[in-house]
Amino acid sequence: MGRDVAIVTDSTAYIDDGRMSEHDIVVVPLQVVVDGRSLEEGTAVGPREVADALRRRVRVSTSRPSPRAFLDAYETAATSGAVGIVSVHISGHLSGTADAARLAAREAPVPVEVVDSHSLGMGLGFAVLAAADAADRGLPVDEVAEVARVRAQRSSAFFYVDTLDHLRRGGRIGAAEALLGTALAVKPLLHLDQGQIKPLEKVRTSSRAVARLEDLALERAGRARVDMAVHHLDNAARAAALAARLEARVPALGQLVVAEVGAVIGAHVGPGLLAVVVSPR
Repeated sequence: MGRDVAIVTDSTAYIDDGRMSEHDIVVVPLQVVVDGRSLEEGTAVGPREVADALRRRVRVSTSRPSPRAFLDAYETAATSGAVGIVSVHISGHLSGTADAARLAAREAPVPVEVVDSHSLGMGLGFAVLAAADAADRGLPVDEVAEVARVRAQRSSAFFYVDTLDHLRRGGRIGAAEALLGTALAVKPLLHLDQGQIKPLEKVRTSSRAVARLEDLALERAGRARVDMAVHHLDNAARAAALAARLEARVPALGQLVVAEVGAVIGAHVGPGLLAVVVSPR
């Protein structure tokens, strides 16, 4: 590590490899269980394999990293010279990952601040990158953690899925909400509310859903300096088109990321996902 404070996150941040390497960010992978086989996200299983499995109605589930995996990461960071660690993770309402990190932090050889982002994808990723920038500037561990918390709290995520069945089966949305979302063949728009996935609106067609995603992102961005991400699962053409429109219309756009979600998020949303993350700086 080239700094006093090391940054650790998990594999649901979906930051590109170049940025990870640039900031020496350590990634602890979640697990994806496909037809009874537990596979490591990002190395042993990717989004396409999960999308194919879901289409074939193969059982897919996910599990958090073990506390031991986090402790190994913390010990390695300390051995490399870190005197403190900020560990930033997917919403605790969606995964037990942050809990596993907290268990490991109790035994870590240096102080560890665990931050529940209450987000996922680049809602998490932008918070991680902000923490890495703060660590690069030499801020102490508690201030780096606060930078991550504030950035995560400012972020919003809006998304469209073809069906709520995958979220319902994985326990990420209630059965009653899933029923409401699929009534009358409407297309559900969802958002993150305090780290939980909740229905936001219902529209009649997928094209209208995509247009509404764009409107929501523009409303949230306003004229503030913002970073944005467009996520998808097996929906690359629509994601690229949406990103191009946002790039043309957001007046103070900073970084714009277009990224397919990984296997863990993919397992819960299913093919066809389209999402926008708005992260004010």
